Amino acid sequence: MAARPDTARKILIYWMDAMVAFVAILSIVLTLASAAEGKLPPWAAAVAIGCAFGFYGLFPFLLRDAFDTRPRPTVKLLLAAVFAVANLAILPLAGDTASVWMQVEGFWLAAAALYLRPWTTAGLTVAVVTTVTGYIVLTTGQAWQGILLGSAVSSVTMVVTMPLWRWLWWVIRDAHNSREAKARLAVAEERLRFARDLHDLLGHSLSVITLKSELAAKLATKDTGRAAAEMAEVRALAVESLAEVQQAVDGYQALDLEEELAGVRAALEAAGARCEIVARADDLSPAAKALLAWAVREGGTNVLKHSKATRCAITIHGGVLEMLNDGVHGEPAPPGNGLRGLSERLATAGGSFSAAPTPAGEFLLRAAVPA
Repeated sequence: MAARPDTARKILIYWMDAMVAFVAILSIVLTLASAAEGKLPPWAAAVAIGCAFGFYGLFPFLLRDAFDTRPRPTVKLLLAAVFAVANLAILPLAGDTASVWMQVEGFWLAAAALYLRPWTTAGLTVAVVTTVTGYIVLTTGQAWQGILLGSAVSSVTMVVTMPLWRWLWWVIRDAHNSREAKARLAVAEERLRFARDLHDLLGHSLSVITLKSELAAKLATKDTGRAAAEMAEVRALAVESLAEVQQAVDGYQALDLEEELAGVRAALEAAGARCEIVARADDLSPAAKALLAWAVREGGTNVLKHSKATRCAITIHGGVLEMLNDGVHGEPAPPGNGLRGLSERLATAGGSFSAAPTPAGEFLLRAAVPA
């Protein structure tokens, strides 16, 4: 998902807050209108407005408590029901106040749907709609069909919509968490590959060095010439192992540009970012390709660890690599050891390196190597 989950959560919740505020204002205005027309005594209007404030004031807290998980019913939910019943019991069933009944009924059932299981919610909805419809019909003498239809449509719409909003947030949150997990997995796999290759490089060499050192120690008092020869072999093995480790730290002994491009593409796409690659490097020397392969690897790791990219474009032409991504917002983090090491390696080889935001709000890594 391109949107950050915190932003998506705020949008969903604030949208519901705005709806609740609008309905609360409408309910209070209708109550005041009934009082102005003489249908409701001033004290009753004051109590009804107080109950409306209590009910609609509790609703945002009920929403936030139940937005991340499905909690058990709480005292807040029961208290909201008490405010709703008190508010409706005071309002006269005449004119526009009938719509207030349906609004309060629908909003409380929607809140209950966030706390109860679906079958429990369905049963509660049927019970509340039936009770409210029966009370209105008995009190006003209106035809039950129209009252039942309006009450059922209002309540079912709210009961279905509210859990749907929460489900949408869960989808956004889970997608974001999945992307972060994939990015961490890609980095962990890269570290594991490095550790495995380092073990393969040193395991055999150190074992041979150990054996030859023990043999030279035993021969030191018996055959000094052979002991000296064994120690010379130990020294040669140590020098060779040191060179292999240096090559591994610098980017592995045989670093293939095409393999690195394919690996970065797979890692980025696994993390949810589209990767576009246009590479023309056939005319480059093996050393130049190796430097670019290291730049691709380090650049890909940097995108995975330090950005929230949804798109990454990699181009290689004329010995110049450009890696452009859209995942950096605000001030970028200072370059880490990997980018500093890459810059030093390219400078030593006669190339150049830069990594900085662009005027278009993207982040560009550029590495140039001598052809």
